Amino acid sequence: MSHGHSHGGGGCQCAAEREEPPEQRGLAYGLYLRIDLERLQCLNESREGSGRGVFKPWEERTDRSKFVESDADEELLFNIPFTGNVKLKGIIIMGDDDESHPSEMRLYKNIPQMSFDDTDREPDQTFSLNRDLTGELEYATKISRFSNVYHLSIHISKNFGADTTKVFYIGLRGEWTELRRHEVTICNYEASANPADHKVHQVTPQTHFIS
Repeated sequence: MSHGHSHGGGGCQCAAEREEPPEQRGLAYGLYLRIDLERLQCLNESREGSGRGVFKPWEERTDRSKFVESDADEELLFNIPFTGNVKLKGIIIMGDDDESHPSEMRLYKNIPQMSFDDTDREPDQTFSLNRDLTGELEYATKISRFSNVYHLSIHISKNFGADTTKVFYIGLRGEWTELRRHEVTICNYEASANPADHKVHQVTPQTHFIS
């Protein structure tokens, strides 16, 4: 592929801020709350709907009852629509302790309904992956390229040699901004009408910083 990629190397940080307490790490990887799960797609998943299950709280990343495995070959393609605009700062990909672990990840922004035919185009960023069994390795994105993302596609193009690929957890870190003004109004109305509702904790007038 052409020179536009960034492969592994300096892009990988081991538990970026190790000194942070677990609850801070959990908050940092809260972008899964901003995914429109009903419209999320995972192409080539062996079990329908299983791709959604890997976008879960950081504290539940080691729950191995939820995972996605590829079907016809080793490739997986996640189409991830957000409920607003996202500045994506980092990604965690957690797999198994065998050759089914992903070895390459390619990111594309703002191409809704992306198909495998579309993966021939130049990705916005590519990472060579290391095996991560605990959800501790973060791959830092080029923030200048991922500062205004409403749709993210993650193409798992290779693994370490198995016929199929298995993923247990995908963590997304960054900032989320409300997309349309009327959604802010709705959120504020819900906050005042239902003060005990759990949605209150997700309410923000403008930008929600998850970092």
